[in-house]
Amino acid sequence: MDDDIQLDVTGPVLVVGGYGTVGGDLARLAASSWPLLLTGRTPERGKALTDEVGAEVRRWDLSDPEPFSARVRAVISTVNDPDDRVLLAAIRGGVPYVDITRWTARLQRATAVAAVEPPKAPVLLSSSWMGGVSALVAAGLSADIGGAAAVEIAIRYDLKDRSGTDSVEFMDRLGLDYEVAEDGERRMVMPLSGAGYVTIGGYRTKVARIDTPEQFTLPLVLGVDTAVTRIGFSANSSTSALLALKRTGFFRWGRGDRFASVRRSMLYSPGEGGSALLRIDVRGRDGERRTATLTDPAGQAHLTALGGLLGLRRVLGEDGAAAPGGVVFPEMTPVPRDVVGVLEQAGVEVELS
Repeated sequence: MDDDIQLDVTGPVLVVGGYGTVGGDLARLAASSWPLLLTGRTPERGKALTDEVGAEVRRWDLSDPEPFSARVRAVISTVNDPDDRVLLAAIRGGVPYVDITRWTARLQRATAVAAVEPPKAPVLLSSSWMGGVSALVAAGLSADIGGAAAVEIAIRYDLKDRSGTDSVEFMDRLGLDYEVAEDGERRMVMPLSGAGYVTIGGYRTKVARIDTPEQFTLPLVLGVDTAVTRIGFSANSSTSALLALKRTGFFRWGRGDRFASVRRSMLYSPGEGGSALLRIDVRGRDGERRTATLTDPAGQAHLTALGGLLGLRRVLGEDGAAAPGGVVFPEMTPVPRDVVGVLEQAGVEVELS
């Protein structure tokens, strides 16, 4: 029996994974705007949060075939949806949908799923870094200079920050080459290649390539010739250690489920809090440049949740830039109004130059 999610414009927003690390932050941000229905594998773990924000909580384990049924105004997925259960249920029910957790290959698959079962409501695939924030800001900077030729994104990942287990799933793909656009041509690159130093929020940070969805969508949507995303860690020694491990070939021969816990344990040691830092550099075809540095003292989960909140406002038409029915990406026009202002109101420090 299929899951049954039906549209009810007076119903709650369904947050799948709603009491996890990102889901909890999203629930706190969204509770003042809409009634919420939070789901997860073990609803009792969400009781304190539901008491705090006045939400309902129900069980929906995406690995359990037991069907789920609800009437909601929108769905946002804050956990991996490996079998597209949430996506398909939203499409079939005509419910606006936001996803902030897909890596590039799964985002590409989602667009194929939507081609087979065309959605009537918006399907916003907002999994570029920090729930679509990186792509939104890049689009805004591009518009400021009349169009971009190149976008480069540098991430400083705080090892002391709060994080869920999904936050280090990129470790599973460090042995897989991926496609990028550089100088107008598509080519395959290795993860953790192109290492160098970038100053991010005053920190000289060692960064290297990582596969993220905006490197797929920005060339398609903005027409940029080059889209590059690199990541580094709050301790440069951790980045250097990861690069050294890559040179041994570990991420090639250590792929698969057998070594999954080993790979993830290298970085998954969440602390009680840290800052999310992100630098976005945009270059126009005439050489003009714009840079935005984002610092969220509340951490990467909070910034990702803000991206999700912007996505919900968009698919529900509550920010003046409602997405049309069908598949959309964050940077597609019309870009929501005053993205920087919204981020700053939520406590994110934005430095523009």
